[in-house]
Amino acid sequence: QVQLVESGGGLVQPGGSLRLSCEASGFTSDFVIGWFRQAPGKEREGVSCFSTSDNYTSYGDSVKGRFTISRDADKNRVYMKMNSLKPEDTAVYYCAADIRFRLCVLSQRQLFGIWGQGTQVTVSS
Repeated sequence: QVQLVESGGGLVQPGGSLRLSCEASGFTSDFVIGWFRQAPGKEREGVSCFSTSDNYTSYGDSVKGRFTISRDADKNRVYMKMNSLKPEDTAVYYCAADIRFRLCVLSQRQLFGIWGQGTQVTVSS
């Protein structure tokens, strides 16, 4: 049974940093992990993704240069380090896995068939 569990969210001041963690269990082959976020009243937005087959990464325009996605294969975790956080980064952040198509395409949210429960990130002074 494949499962994703996010952690690391919290309250941070503007300009601060957080590192989100997505623990992936039950996976038996290569997959793509994506981070998505959803703010109140807004659609879910793709933030970053990582392909375990070739370490390919992709980022949304709003986070390029500030967020970094990485993987620790030994710990079965994918991390997203978020720097220079802004109030508009406030959202519930979800990690999701694409185990069928294995395409790191953030605009194709429907390709990600497995989702975690989400973790709240609040950027406020």
